[in-house]
Amino acid sequence: MTRLRTVLLVCALLFTASGCELAAPGQTEGEEKVTILGTWTGRQGEQFEALLESFDIPYEYQGTAAQREVLLSQVQAGEPPDIVIMPGIGELAEYAYQRRLKRLDGLGVYNKGEYGPPWQPSGKGAGPVHWVPLRADLKSIVWHRKDTEPTKSPQPLASWCIGMGDDGPSGWPGTDWIEDLVLQDSGPKAYERWVRGDLEWTSPEVRDAWLAWGSLLAQDAHLAKTALTADHRGPDNGNGLLFGKGNCTLEHQGSFAPFFYGDRANEATFMDSAQLLPGGPYEKVKAHEVTGDFAALFSDSTQARKLLGRLASQSGQQEWVDLARVFSANNKVRPRSGDVEGEVAERLTSPDTPRCLDASDVMPPAVRDAFHEATLLTLTRYSQGRGRESVKGILEDVQLVQKNQAKNQFAPTDVCSTPQ
Repeated sequence: MTRLRTVLLVCALLFTASGCELAAPGQTEGEEKVTILGTWTGRQGEQFEALLESFDIPYEYQGTAAQREVLLSQVQAGEPPDIVIMPGIGELAEYAYQRRLKRLDGLGVYNKGEYGPPWQPSGKGAGPVHWVPLRADLKSIVWHRKDTEPTKSPQPLASWCIGMGDDGPSGWPGTDWIEDLVLQDSGPKAYERWVRGDLEWTSPEVRDAWLAWGSLLAQDAHLAKTALTADHRGPDNGNGLLFGKGNCTLEHQGSFAPFFYGDRANEATFMDSAQLLPGGPYEKVKAHEVTGDFAALFSDSTQARKLLGRLASQSGQQEWVDLARVFSANNKVRPRSGDVEGEVAERLTSPDTPRCLDASDVMPPAVRDAFHEATLLTLTRYSQGRGRESVKGILEDVQLVQKNQAKNQFAPTDVCSTPQ
């Protein structure tokens, strides 16, 4: 008689009100599940769980848009997840500084040679490794319909699809605009100094980027107000902002945008943002802004290390890419076939052009939150026709928040890679 039939017979004979639980497939009795907290929900959450199922390691995944609050409550209760996956390495740096995260270097969890900078720290100020990217995305790009390629010059506000709304923290689409403008106008060295807290928010490099974005918003107060309230994923028709009901034709959005375009995703393509940004055109792309979802260990259990090792491995990353049309920072992984996928992957791993991590993701949480709020306040002021005179005060407020951050609260990592 098989083990399963034996267990069923015992359950039937000893049935009580509490019932009898069977171990999940691939899980022996008493085997602990690896708990994972991430941000992926809906279809993306389902795809991630499908990947986890293939590893045959017992797990329990929780996806939430309120990840910061959920994680904080779990840590304070003394029950953090075994693995957390989040874009905010500035937040992970805080937990690492509190010695709550396990060091990954030396554990054999990942092959460092497969993850170049800035995905892994490699020099100046870089300390122990506490996280590894499980998914990567490209920014500094603009999406448009394949049949309507824009002219390579700054575009009017009416052409842009902009939405600040989200389930969780809002304002991040606005920070992407500011970050890209700082990067393309002032270059990666100034960008990195700003991210690390060595360049003030009131400096010409940051102020000029803010004013350039403001010059775009000032073109139409009504459109600025619409951008403030619109959901960045678009209306409920499933086709995102670019294929929504409006007349916009351009979207400054990361390589994850096709997830929002639904069945019209194949009608979209992208180009580098530098020539289209306000205040430009910036003829040469000085760097590509990138973002990622980084995994860290709160637990040093064997099963947690094993599962994270599978997720970060070349084979695990390849399976993830093939399954869900995501992108990987692992330089050994092949992108899915397609012109768009190949171009994104090339920019994510090429040594020819610097890559800089999303600034707000690297900043300490308090500074990041102030940055988000500042972009929303800027949009609000411009929608009321009184934006430009407010910029100085808005930047001074963010600078005050940054001033109160100790230097050890900034993530010890390379913000930008250096071209070879």
